[in-house]
Parts: sequence; structure tokens; C-alpha cells
Amino acid sequence: MKVPRRSLLIGLALVYLTTLGLSFACDSFEPAGQEQVGIAPDLEKSAVQLVFGIYTSDAATKMVEQFAPALSVLESTLSRELGEPVRVRIKVSSTYTGGVNELVDGRVDFARMGPASYVMAKEMNPGIQLIAIESNKGKKTFQGVICVHADSPIQHVSELEGERFAFGDPQSTIGRFLAQQMLLDHGIGANELGGFDYLGRHDKVGMAVASQMYVAGALKEGTFKKLSEAGEPLRVIATFPNVTKPWIARVGLDPRVFGAIQEALLSMEDRKALTALNKDGFLPANDSDYNSIRAAIESSRSFGG
Repeated sequence: MKVPRRSLLIGLALVYLTTLGLSFACDSFEPAGQEQVGIAPDLEKSAVQLVFGIYTSDAATKMVEQFAPALSVLESTLSRELGEPVRVRIKVSSTYTGGVNELVDGRVDFARMGPASYVMAKEMNPGIQLIAIESNKGKKTFQGVICVHADSPIQHVSELEGERFAFGDPQSTIGRFLAQQMLLDHGIGANELGGFDYLGRHDKVGMAVASQMYVAGALKEGTFKKLSEAGEPLRVIATFPNVTKPWIARVGLDPRVFGAIQEALLSMEDRKALTALNKDGFLPANDSDYNSIRAAIESSRSFGG
């Protein structure tokens, strides 16, 4: 019997996680009642159980591969610091909104999300707490890009008037808010484009531009590089800074556990784990770090459409 490629990829991801001692749940993949994988019953009863939330800015299997090494290190560090076994279950939401709601409603203990999602979550539940912010070469910023097909004659953002544009998720910092802010800075709102759509994940935006379904699109620099290295015909016409992603705790998380997670992240030096995250560590986070994102969200209200 031929196994569908999607099922095979999910199965491989689950095997990978169980070898690390982690478990995995994904609201778009796992049947009801089968959220926990790879935890022996005796460990499940005795260990501190934590649920870590992420959402699919890229393919779910890639997200799991990206975070599993760091969470494995986190499990070991927390077990040592707390003096008792700690088990972390990964819960992947299929949408940005779902990921935000999981944290706001307290269904995950801590989460990693984009800056705009954090700002929205904070508005919905002011009690959520920043644990740390990812470090990009010692800085709290990284790049988003607007790209076109490699053969496109377009060289500047101002030339996108009348063209079709691909955004990411409606709640994406780069894929929507910062990209729309840049377009507005060049006098282009929804009415000046030839059309636009929200495609969800960054990789979908890049592939749609590479296949010339859209003239241009916005995605994070890391995804652009991966697609380009894979041979996709893409070219950058503009870059813009974004704040690195925060790790956030739900309201009511045990202060002892919060402190242990924070210390474990700020002191993390495991090269394999950090390389998988494409970051070099973590830095202390302040809510004010995201004021520029609040401004971009407000600016996007005048984009229209």
C-alpha cells in the first residue's frame, strides 16, 4: 500500500520527537484523544508536565524539527534546576489566531510567537509575561523582505503599483503589518495594487512569487534564503527590520517554573539547539521592545482592502 507523502512526513517527525523524549500535538494533524506521544505512563504521572505552543509560520513538520532540539535541552535543564523530571509537549496550531488563543486562554504554558501576535495577545490578556527574546547576532532585530521573481523587471517598491501582491497570514508581523507599512511609505495602499491575497505561511508566499502567481510578496529573510538555496527563482527588492520573536508565559504559570524557564533560555549555549532555531541565544525582553510593531499595526489600518 502506498503511504501518502504528508502522512510519511508527519510520522517521521513523531519518531524524531520520541527519540528526544518530547511529545507532539498538532491541531491540524492529531485525531482527538491522541495528543500525547512518547511519554511513558509512570513518567507522565511523576513529571512536571509543560505544554509549549507554536503556530505554523512554515510547514508543521519543519516547525517541529526546528524547536525539538531546544526543547530537549530545556527539559534537561529544567529537570536539573527544579529537582524533578520535566516533560515538554509541543502543541502546533495550524493558524496564527489559534496559537494566540492557546496562550491567551491558558491552554499552553509557554509559547513562541511573532511580534504582532504577541502584541495582540497582550491586548487580549495583559497578564501574559515575556520570558525572553531571541538573539540574532546579539541584537533584537532581523530582516523581512519583499521579493519578486528573479526575471522580473521590477527594482523598487514604488514600481509595485498596479501589481498583484502576496501577503502571509493576516496576523503576520512581516507577512502583513510591516510589509503594508512599507507599501504605504511608498504611496501604495490596497487600492493602488492590482490585487492581493493572504496566503498564510511564509514558504507559500515565496513559492507563489517564484511560480509567478503574484508579482511580489513579503516573507522573512530566513525563508527567502532557504527557497533561493533550493533553486527557487526569487530576488529581493527591499528589506525592513523586524523585532526578534518573544517566548511568552501564560497567566498563572508557577513563578518557580517561570524563573527556571527564563534562566534556562538566557543561559542556553547548546550549538545544535540554537542552530536549529537559527539564533545565537536569548536576551532579556521588555514590552517596550515591541512598540514599533504596535505602530506598524496601527499604520496598517489605513492600508484598506
